[in-house]
Amino acid sequence: MITNISLVTVYCLDQDKARDFYVNVLGFEPRTDSTLGEDFRWVTVGHPSQPEIEVTLMLPGPPLDADAAAFIRRQLEKGEMGGLGLRVDDCRATYEEFRAKGVTFLQEPSDRPYGIEAVMRDVSGNWLVLVEPKDFSPEDFS
Repeated sequence: MITNISLVTVYCLDQDKARDFYVNVLGFEPRTDSTLGEDFRWVTVGHPSQPEIEVTLMLPGPPLDADAAAFIRRQLEKGEMGGLGLRVDDCRATYEEFRAKGVTFLQEPSDRPYGIEAVMRDVSGNWLVLVEPKDFSPEDFS
């Protein structure tokens, strides 16, 4: 029986820069940083309030084949990879805090039927969505 989600992968181009961004800018905590075998590094971070879930900051490579890894690198370099949805208490305040830290935003905070959202990029080009949720129903989308 599955009990929860424990690990998600976010591809990155530089594990040190990605870890520093998630820890120093977003407020995540470092969890694991281990070299396993030759040329494979396992780096994870997590949010302090969610000890049960880790984000693996993974370089595109094995177990992907060369074509798949190259495709992911190209998508990252173009800024066309999805990343994470991050729940926030106050989207506008978080937007201002991160913008002051130099984070690139693709969309300023905007009202949506499900809450207020802003879209930013991490240092590898992944899209991260900040969402201040609110109660909604399917009718709110029509």
